[in-house]
Amino acid sequence: MPILSRLYSCCCVLLLALPHYLKAQVAAQEIAFTHVNVITMDGRKVLRNQTVVVRGSVIYQIGPAKKTQPGKEAYIIEAKGKFLIPGISEMHAHIPIPKAEDESLLEETLLLYLYNGITVIRGMLGDPFHLILQDRASTGKILSPRVYTASPSLNGNSVKTPEEARQKVVQYAAERYDFLKIHPGIALPVMEALAAQAKASKIPFAGHVPAAVGIHKALSLGYAAIDHLDGFVEGLIPDTTGIRLEDNNWFGYPFTNLADKKRIKPLVKATARAGTWIVPTQSLLVNWYAPISGAELVNQPGMQYVAPGTRFQWQRFKQQIVDHPRYHPDTARQFIELRKQILREMERHKVNLLLGSDAPQVGNVPGFSIHAEMKALHEAGLSNYTILKSGTVNPARFLGAEDAFGVIRRGASADLLLLNGNPLDDIANMQRIAGVMTLGRWIPDTWITAQLAVIAAKNAGQ
Repeated sequence: MPILSRLYSCCCVLLLALPHYLKAQVAAQEIAFTHVNVITMDGRKVLRNQTVVVRGSVIYQIGPAKKTQPGKEAYIIEAKGKFLIPGISEMHAHIPIPKAEDESLLEETLLLYLYNGITVIRGMLGDPFHLILQDRASTGKILSPRVYTASPSLNGNSVKTPEEARQKVVQYAAERYDFLKIHPGIALPVMEALAAQAKASKIPFAGHVPAAVGIHKALSLGYAAIDHLDGFVEGLIPDTTGIRLEDNNWFGYPFTNLADKKRIKPLVKATARAGTWIVPTQSLLVNWYAPISGAELVNQPGMQYVAPGTRFQWQRFKQQIVDHPRYHPDTARQFIELRKQILREMERHKVNLLLGSDAPQVGNVPGFSIHAEMKALHEAGLSNYTILKSGTVNPARFLGAEDAFGVIRRGASADLLLLNGNPLDDIANMQRIAGVMTLGRWIPDTWITAQLAVIAAKNAGQ
């Protein structure tokens, strides 16, 4: 792949420009959290007053503080009254591609994810650059969450025929993308050919549900994951309405009043039977349809870490929604409530959920939006434990990395989040971060605060 060779030489230069961010890390051979409460995510139980010893990039030992002694040279983190949980996964992320050898936006985005406790990101719009970034992140050569990446977009323009679809699937599987990204516009025969070739090439596919495919057919085709609850509202519409689903580009909002709620349970049960994972991105839709102006949206907490030009684009996009003739606050509230009902039914029927917010999409600041997502899922009625599972154990299972991360156990990767409160009691405690550990590197809250101030000052000066 010549393009990857050319990109590798270029991108190594960009990524090696990151060391100024590494100075405040602690990367001792042994680091110990003492007197800490541990939420292993092997279950709901909290292990009280423990010592967790990290050696290199893995968890070496866990045990009662009275009986577990770290080595004499260990770096000690006194964590009495604090809670240690696995790092969080952002399962619908976007990763900038450096332009003209300017890596600043890439650096900031990766660090914003990390600063908010995110140690795994699933990039949802792939590029050859991301394959290089993935390798360097996984080996600890840069300070970043570990990266899983989609292929470039497969959509109605990029794959117009079954043969084009088969060729793209073979290509992206050979280039070792983790999965195929599906976007709208794909015709049904093309999608069927794509799904068959994906199975033959042993590469999963995920993302949107094209209108010509529909949610029921999508479940039968073997989607690994469906994002945004895409297609679910449309799947609740009786066949007798005769509407054109192709006219929808608002995730089902225009069809809110046509949805038959009696169809929710059968559709959710079909999702559970299919084994399809769901990434709700509930906070994204709340941002889009909340009855607030564009100006109000971009003045919410966390926006100081977004460049002024991006904030302006978000403000304009949001204002276009609320000013649109078909937007109405009552319909918007009904739409969000309908999605909440679907999510509650999914929890009841044990549909596998994955935590993702679609950052940096409109209103979703990287890292910060994952906390907005947890809040939105809590407001939908999901339990705190279900929400935490969707960001820890479940992503590891989905990605085939159950032994690597997502739980706190001996031998697992030291991707950890230290909190000043118990998130099982209050999901908002996920924002009370005392520090983050990625691959055994410890990033304390004091340094996080200082670096966030640097990013905010930079954006304020633009």
